[in-house]
Amino acid sequence: MAKKVVSNVKLGVFVLAGLLFLVILLYMIGKNRNLFGSNYVLKARFENIQGLVTGNNVRFSGIQAGTVKRIDIINDTLIEVTMVIDKKMSKIIHKNAVASISTEGLVGNKVVNISPSKIPDALAKDDDILPVKKAVNTDEIMETLYNTNSDVAIIAAGLRTTVERINKSSALWNLLNDESIPENIRISFASIRSTTGKAVKIADDLDKIILGVKNGEGSLGAILKDTSLVKNLNDAILTINKVGNEADSVTVEINKLVKGVHEDVSQGKGTVNALLKDSMMVKKIEASLDNIQKGTDGFNSNMEALKHNFLFRGYFRKLEKQKKKAQ
Repeated sequence: MAKKVVSNVKLGVFVLAGLLFLVILLYMIGKNRNLFGSNYVLKARFENIQGLVTGNNVRFSGIQAGTVKRIDIINDTLIEVTMVIDKKMSKIIHKNAVASISTEGLVGNKVVNISPSKIPDALAKDDDILPVKKAVNTDEIMETLYNTNSDVAIIAAGLRTTVERINKSSALWNLLNDESIPENIRISFASIRSTTGKAVKIADDLDKIILGVKNGEGSLGAILKDTSLVKNLNDAILTINKVGNEADSVTVEINKLVKGVHEDVSQGKGTVNALLKDSMMVKKIEASLDNIQKGTDGFNSNMEALKHNFLFRGYFRKLEKQKKKAQ
């Protein structure tokens, strides 16, 4: 009886041990643990792991590569994620591979994605820390979508108001119903086409003119190409400068002369000052001119009297005949 009890106990222990081993085996398989293969550890440090938990999958370029072993809080802004990676990935994952946190599907579990870098680097070794990429925050996306939705609602309200105003605008509908508009538009396009053709022709002519100038044709081309003409122009400019300098000298001399005359007049020297300032001299000159005028008038009267005198009448008639023949 005692032996039977011992056998039953041994059997129970064996069954319980087998069940426990089976449960552990199923758990490890469910968590994608490599029970019989070798693995190594890689780490990544994030500011926000967004709900990542121990046991979540780790993928390299979409391929299952391992699981999350441990999550440690280093400080209030940094969280370290320790990942168990299949050893066969040690020949693929480099030190500059970038780790990021994403979601399986839209509402699935969080996963750590490791993306290869295009820049060559050494292979990652055990306990290496990979660089990370800031994860996309779902809350920020939702907030952005909310703001965008609000902006779209405002735009839609504005469009609705605009459409209502257009529907109520009789002037716009009259313009759209005007059958002469297409013909006017057609005429306008024809004018634009003609103007464009003329502009192209003008541009071609300008190209020809510019080409001719470059080849030395015409006056402008000669100026640009003919070195002797440029020399002549330089000589002419030098001559003009010389003449200008001489003109300046002449101007200085004239200024000196005018200044001397002005001083003579102002200081009472010379005939000009006497004429301008001596009132007695002016009266004498006026009296002399008056006497000359009276003498001229008397002489004219005497000559007229001689013409009618019988002694000189023939002589004056002879002079008049000669004058008429000469004319």
